[in-house]
Amino acid sequence: MNVSILVPESAVLEAVADPRYLFTAVNQFLQASGKPPFFRVRLVGMTREVKYHNGLFSVQTDQLLNEVDRTDLIIIPALFGDMKRGIQQNEALIPWIKQQYAKGAEVASLCVGAFLLASTGLLDGKRCSTHWAFASEFRELFPAVELVDGSIITEEHRLYSSGGANSYWNLLLYLVEKYTDRDMAILASKYFAIDIDRDSQSAFMLFKGQKDHNDREILKAQEFIEANYNEKIAVEALADLVAVGRRTFERRFRKATHHSVVDYIQRVKVEAAKRSFETSRKNIGEVMFDVGYTDTKAFRDVFKKVTGLTPIEYRNKYYKDALVLA
Repeated sequence: MNVSILVPESAVLEAVADPRYLFTAVNQFLQASGKPPFFRVRLVGMTREVKYHNGLFSVQTDQLLNEVDRTDLIIIPALFGDMKRGIQQNEALIPWIKQQYAKGAEVASLCVGAFLLASTGLLDGKRCSTHWAFASEFRELFPAVELVDGSIITEEHRLYSSGGANSYWNLLLYLVEKYTDRDMAILASKYFAIDIDRDSQSAFMLFKGQKDHNDREILKAQEFIEANYNEKIAVEALADLVAVGRRTFERRFRKATHHSVVDYIQRVKVEAAKRSFETSRKNIGEVMFDVGYTDTKAFRDVFKKVTGLTPIEYRNKYYKDALVLA
């Protein structure tokens, strides 16, 4: 199987090296078990050499774009820095990716490599994952793409994408399992010490409400929510606060923030609860009351929906002196 790992300008160096390392290691595992190597891995770029970090590192490509007639899998590494600039620097890759996809190639983006993949238009009307911290910017640039919050891996019509940072290892293991078998993916996961079945980046997400919009009334409502998360906040009261009818308010709020009003309130409250669990010895009930909840079950359900963990699991994971407190 021909694997073409792109070497874009302004890429995360590790996101170029790691997939090459993984697929090469799997070939070695296969050979050690008496089987032939399966992956033919090539670094492909616009130039013979791509320099990173002001020339501190450089990557020698195996092939130029015009030297690749056909490939089976394209890996798009994560970009580094300003995403718009990164897309502009790598515009020459876009038609090549589209041509290879039309010939039958599968395409996988790692982390914010999704910005380059989305620039091809191939993701329009489809689902996609990317780093949680870039979700708002992604939605602004690519409104035709359905971004799946918190997802580690998405797959649709031969297009794959992964969540943030090291989540791309889970996508790479997923591809190894798809093209070889489960046993080989498990072996690779053990060798690289990666949790093979992690399916959410929710526990790592920090919620920062989208405020890069020009709707003053909605911004006022957001600021009120974030300043009064410890209170019970009603949607009707927020609409009255900004003197906008409820239906219009809810529609404008979703358009500006990409969240419903209720979801936004829940996420702000959960974010405050997370910080408390990380830094204090307060028990679940105390934290629950601090963020404006009085129903234990409702609080636990919302917390797990947002983070993927129960309050106790979250505390035990992130508080250095973790105690299992009821």
